[in-house]
Amino acid sequence: MEQSTSKGAVVAVHPDGIGRRLHGFALFSVLGALLLTLLLEALDQTIISTALPRIISTLQGFDRYTWSLTAYALASVTVIPIVGKLSDQFGRKWFLIIGSLIFLLGSVLSGAAQTMDQFIVFRALQGFGAGTGIALVFTVVGDIFPPSERGKWQGLFGSVYGIANLIGPTLGGWLTDNGLLMGDLVTETTRWRWVFYINMPIGFFALLGLLLYLPGNLSERSAIHTGWAAIRRIDFLGAILVAAATTCLLLGLTWGSNQTFEWGSVQVVGILIAAGVLYLLFVVAERFVPDPILPLNLLRNRIFTVASLLSMLQMMVVIGLIIYLPLFLQGILGESATNAGELITPLTLSSVVGAMVAGMLVSRLGRYVVITIIAGLIMALGVFLIAQMSPTTAIIEAVFFMIIAGLGMGPFWSILTLSVQNSLPRSQLGVGTGAVRFFGQLGGVLGIAIVGTVVNNTMSSNLTNNLPADAVRYLPAQALQFATNPQVLVNPAAQDKVIQMVKSSAGPNTQQSLDLLNQVFASVKTSFAGALQQGFFAVLIISVATILICFLFKEAPRSGQNQPITAEAEDKAEVSPGLS
Repeated sequence: MEQSTSKGAVVAVHPDGIGRRLHGFALFSVLGALLLTLLLEALDQTIISTALPRIISTLQGFDRYTWSLTAYALASVTVIPIVGKLSDQFGRKWFLIIGSLIFLLGSVLSGAAQTMDQFIVFRALQGFGAGTGIALVFTVVGDIFPPSERGKWQGLFGSVYGIANLIGPTLGGWLTDNGLLMGDLVTETTRWRWVFYINMPIGFFALLGLLLYLPGNLSERSAIHTGWAAIRRIDFLGAILVAAATTCLLLGLTWGSNQTFEWGSVQVVGILIAAGVLYLLFVVAERFVPDPILPLNLLRNRIFTVASLLSMLQMMVVIGLIIYLPLFLQGILGESATNAGELITPLTLSSVVGAMVAGMLVSRLGRYVVITIIAGLIMALGVFLIAQMSPTTAIIEAVFFMIIAGLGMGPFWSILTLSVQNSLPRSQLGVGTGAVRFFGQLGGVLGIAIVGTVVNNTMSSNLTNNLPADAVRYLPAQALQFATNPQVLVNPAAQDKVIQMVKSSAGPNTQQSLDLLNQVFASVKTSFAGALQQGFFAVLIISVATILICFLFKEAPRSGQNQPITAEAEDKAEVSPGLS
């Protein structure tokens, strides 16, 4: 059975109805476009890290530093489950294209921002477009290939995140320092604008491939419910409730982990309670709409539920390592920022290898539960070794530990999406895949909050116990405040500034004060090393929980799934594959 795209490319529909196949140049073009789309959106989360200090300096927005990241995350995470469901109702193509256009528009506007407030708003617009892509790229891969072939391709697409983590910070730094000057548009101090403008030519080719060769790919249900009847079935209430609940949850976690407010403050507790109430209302509302954003029968599918939990836990591990390993390498082992970035490379490369190898093994063997358990064990071993690191750890040892952890993390990128797609009817590929990505993104925010809280609390406690008794008495208060900030361990200029402050105020006791200051620096390093170890131990606990959840996983058959299903039958049916 065949159908044609708008440009006449032949699209073969798999004879058993379990996947839509492209061939030849059309397949190459769509896969290339999808890879570019995912790379742009994954890269945008890492490329900004090295450019952000220059951006906030230019736009004078240090007090809103975290909001440039939070706004993107809020918009991205909130839209993922909504778009995943709507694509099941109305097809993937135009949601993916519109989402990519919104992302590119946000990129241009972010690059052109003149104030920090503008930058935050435009970053949110970028995140809105990125969330659409994250939700749908993996779903479209499930549409193109039948279950028996999805493994190797999901592995390839999962490795994109590793590549983005690998090249993002370096590319962002290079563009910030060496971006092309363009008169008043890009000046010596605003070369960072290229971090966003670079998306345009790449995005153009991605859009071209999607427009010309991606089939409309309407689901069976949207073929039955069209026009106003289809619009009436949109779950507007569910979309509003899940968006509001997720926004409250992320704001509460961000406020607490960034110490904007105390965890026990009225602001944090109140907004987290509001999130819980809104999620409860969302679950209740979903029982009474014909096409819910999250069909509750999905929660009775063991494969979907376990994969969602694993996606969240794995991202907590990934974020916990990606954020705090560079701090350990710089602050404790004394590496420069450039060297620390290079030393993280083995972690990301090994995760790419793990994702691709796991994808190929699943395609060859047809089984993934054992592979997932082994991956979890390897990941936990790597995290355990990382948690044992100390100021005396050799660099080669640290690199070896990171390689082990990366090899264990990688397989989850490909296997989780694959398992869900193979366990659901085709009409629920979008909502199922989107939900897994949603829980993954949510896990990243939870990881930052949990590990960050452990590190901050442990650092405060350790410093109280380790700080020399005479420091408060003999060192200037301002100098001591700067000296006890872990930033001095990773910023030589900040350390020099503290030394100069002590010299200028110590008088005849300069050498004694400097000796005392060195003791303070040593106690800060010891305290920070202990705090990071506790943070990595928290990541280890999450890794062990991941292994335990892996044992609840269940194999999904690679064929005979994703069969077409009528709207009437689906309204009454429960999702049967994977039920315990």
